[in-house]
Amino acid sequence: MKYMTTAEIRESFLHYFEEKGCLRMPSSSLIPDDPSLLLTSAGMVQFKPYFLQQKQLDPAYIGTTTVQKCVRTNDIDIIGTTGRHLSFFEMLGNFSFGAYFKKEMCAWALDYSVNVLGLDKDRLYFTVFVDDDETIEIWKSLGVPEDHISRLGEEDNFWRAGPTGPCGPCSELYYDQGEEFGCGKPTCGPGCDCDRYLEYWNCVFTQYDGQEDGTLVPLPKKNIDTGMGLERIAAILQGVQSNYETDVLRSLVAVGERLSSISYGSDPKADLSLRIIADHSRSITFMISDGILPSNEGRGYVLRHLLRRAVMKAQIIGIHGTFLNDYVDEIVRLMGHVYPEIVENRELARRVILSEEERFGKTLKNGQAYLEEALAELEGDVLSGEVAFTLHDTYGFPIEVTREIAEERGVGIDSEGFLRLMEEQRERARQANTKDTEAAWSTYGGIHAQLRAELGATRFYGYDTTAGEATVTAIVRDGERVENVVAGEVAEVILDATPFYGEMGGEIGDTGLFESTNMRAYVLDTQLPEAGLYAHSVRVEEGEITVGDTIHVAVDAHRRASIERNHTATHILHASLRKVLGDHVRQAGSYVGPDRLRFDFTHFEAMTPEQIDEVERIANNVIMEATPTTIYETSLSEARSNGVTALFGEKYGERVRVVAAGEFSQELCGGCHVRNTSEIGFVKIISESSVGANLRRIEAVTSYGALSYINKVEAELKETAAELRVPIFDVSERTAANLKTLKEIQTKSKRLKEAVSDDGVNALLGMVQDAKAGYPVIITSTDIRDMSGFRNSWDIIRARMDRPGAVVLASVQDGKPVLFAAGTDEAVAAGFNAGAIVKAIAYAIGGGGGGKPTMAQAGGKNAAGIDEALEKAREILL
Repeated sequence: MKYMTTAEIRESFLHYFEEKGCLRMPSSSLIPDDPSLLLTSAGMVQFKPYFLQQKQLDPAYIGTTTVQKCVRTNDIDIIGTTGRHLSFFEMLGNFSFGAYFKKEMCAWALDYSVNVLGLDKDRLYFTVFVDDDETIEIWKSLGVPEDHISRLGEEDNFWRAGPTGPCGPCSELYYDQGEEFGCGKPTCGPGCDCDRYLEYWNCVFTQYDGQEDGTLVPLPKKNIDTGMGLERIAAILQGVQSNYETDVLRSLVAVGERLSSISYGSDPKADLSLRIIADHSRSITFMISDGILPSNEGRGYVLRHLLRRAVMKAQIIGIHGTFLNDYVDEIVRLMGHVYPEIVENRELARRVILSEEERFGKTLKNGQAYLEEALAELEGDVLSGEVAFTLHDTYGFPIEVTREIAEERGVGIDSEGFLRLMEEQRERARQANTKDTEAAWSTYGGIHAQLRAELGATRFYGYDTTAGEATVTAIVRDGERVENVVAGEVAEVILDATPFYGEMGGEIGDTGLFESTNMRAYVLDTQLPEAGLYAHSVRVEEGEITVGDTIHVAVDAHRRASIERNHTATHILHASLRKVLGDHVRQAGSYVGPDRLRFDFTHFEAMTPEQIDEVERIANNVIMEATPTTIYETSLSEARSNGVTALFGEKYGERVRVVAAGEFSQELCGGCHVRNTSEIGFVKIISESSVGANLRRIEAVTSYGALSYINKVEAELKETAAELRVPIFDVSERTAANLKTLKEIQTKSKRLKEAVSDDGVNALLGMVQDAKAGYPVIITSTDIRDMSGFRNSWDIIRARMDRPGAVVLASVQDGKPVLFAAGTDEAVAAGFNAGAIVKAIAYAIGGGGGGKPTMAQAGGKNAAGIDEALEKAREILL
């Protein structure tokens, strides 16, 4: 066995299957094309259309080979506890869609394992499905001893997408690591739970179509789907016991050693944290680089959960503050040559991660407060499993952290309850993962998939012209195929070729006209319900459209031109934003219509007015320079090497289309664009706002839309100037002067109200009566609207009374009755007690209250009882 680095293994695998006639293809995005899948978790995901015969491979190749980046989190809590489980991993794969099958695959798998990787053939073991005699004979014919071949049941060696659909037996390759890794049981062998026999390659032979009654119908074309875990085979070749000790992951563990000053291997608990951070940091970096941003749902939730789990594990080993960008830099160094997207999006990943770390720092404080409150309210000495689970799930607290804090207070944790809730969560994740797997292999549903398979792709020629002739190949009305559609009806019309652009990449679909001798129909929209299939939503005005008709088709050229102006403007704005705000800015969504454009981008704070002005200035400079746009096709690798911007989260094939506005802007794009930037006229940003954490949005208009916007603003300004009776350029100055005058009037008004209130106090002073104890007292209802008014009035009354006294006042505030009583020290000495008075009379208003002898208040619900309350006060005091 030879020592090979991860990079050497990766390249040797791809090269081997290229030599056999397979097409080397790049890894697909972690965001799968299939909306039913959350994340790409297997190499076959991008080849689903090929397996289902909906796309055909170039006949020059017998199959494909890839190294696919994958993320799986259905067993997240196991990650790091063993040397095998990872959330991010690379899957080496080769795939055939009917060109080669078992015999070739088995021979190549053995040849590659022994003659390229240098594995000892005597240490290789093979499992096959119990009924798969064919594969057993193939392995034996290749010189594999019979005692190195095991038959396993359906659970281990038969692959199904679901209850029905593509399925077939599989054969797994194992490496015997030696007796010292085994369990010692007589039954120990491939498939045992111990670490002796390590499975490193799975070859799936998809040869059947499973029926509802359980029968297996042979597929017309038999497929190969294999997967070899790169980290796992690297561990074997590098002679280490754990994936985390292989070259790439060990380098990431070393980052944690440096940050924590803890040596790996010195403490099992610290080792667990170091492994988890190393693993999760890769997932985080690759997910962000593929267009996933933190959120509270879907992929974004998975990302946020991984990041927070890494931060919590770091705290356990003494790493505090923001630190994950140290891992990002090391990941880019180790893997950037294979995955250029992590290089291109390095600054974005760093900024997003930093923002999330700072945000989570605040969440941690809330979690600690939640735990403190739970401990303070605890009856007994055991913290509930529900509290521990909430801390884990909502606040990101690992159970060991919660347990450690609780133990310091002499409190235990209901571990059984916690584990029960965790298992329920895992089961939900497993079910979701199973559904994802089934969805990955289930056939594309719906009429459009059938049309795409039957008719092939629609030829689009709308980049060069907006009109032409076409043949109607299919019509769909109300979800069903029909032969014709008549006047007054709306249907989807499929053509063999079209100049109509289908909605894609943020650009909305074209509208226009279909015509023939006796037919006229309006195209209301154009969509792509399946890749390559253009569906025209049509309302027939005259005559009818029949399958097989040859018709004249014409895009609304004026509308298309407006869309082109706005689309090219988004590219120029994108480049301008990056110049002003930084390279972390990436497009994260857009809308390009004829009337306006919307552009979402990654950024972490609101833009200042000065930044918006600068972006607008730079963009318009480019427009006014009348730069010709150039559009060309090239390979994805060539485009990336030339610095062409790939849109954040977008998925590309090997051949890509580049749209360039001189040297200023170069982007991968399949949309429609102007021939010269001067056609845009000018661009005006009309708003900038937030659309979520780390995401901003600008809306803008160009050409006629921009002119209309400026004219509208000018009309509003002229109208305002007319109202103010000043020239339009003096509106701001006059408005400021008017605001100053308004504030002065408001101040005078306030003083006037205070004077009026003073008169009200004079009226109250006119109601003074002598109490039984001889001091003056006022007992009455008032119009005072708040408690501060009561206190202010009492201050004035007390100062103006000819001798020290007291008051008992009542009013209705916000529809509810309020009582107020207050007395001077002299009145209190003579027997007045505000608190006692309020308590004695509050029953009448259906409430209660109290206070000190010198001042008290009460509130209630029955405003009709105020008179009774005051009368009771008179009985007591007078």
